Amino acid sequence: MSAQTNTLIELEKKFWQSMVDQDSDAALPLLAEPSTMVSSHGSMQFDKAAYKKMADKGDSIVRAFDMSDVKVTFPNDNTGIVTYKVKQETAPRKGGESKTEEMFDSSTWIRDGKDWKCVMHTETPAAAKPH
Repeated sequence: MSAQTNTLIELEKKFWQSMVDQDSDAALPLLAEPSTMVSSHGSMQFDKAAYKKMADKGDSIVRAFDMSDVKVTFPNDNTGIVTYKVKQETAPRKGGESKTEEMFDSSTWIRDGKDWKCVMHTETPAAAKPH
């Protein structure tokens, strides 16, 4: 595995861990401005201030995550795409029962000088397997 591949995987894990730790300030340097996210909630574009508000005051929190099947593709020297399956445990911010979901995620990272910034993140629910 190349050093750049390892770097992007570690940055992706760092972003997830910032959500688990409820430390939005740790995530802010990892974001491009603006950033885009596509999920079951739709498509949204946001700046760092909007991300901080979402992360600090949103309805749910991430309690745990486990990434698998991680792959990194570099379309060019300044762009990396990280794809993976993630098992995530989320819970209502104000307390309540947590739920575990499996998702297929992707993040597009761009090199900004010497630093990598996440410019786009997508998440798609994994299809339920028939019994």
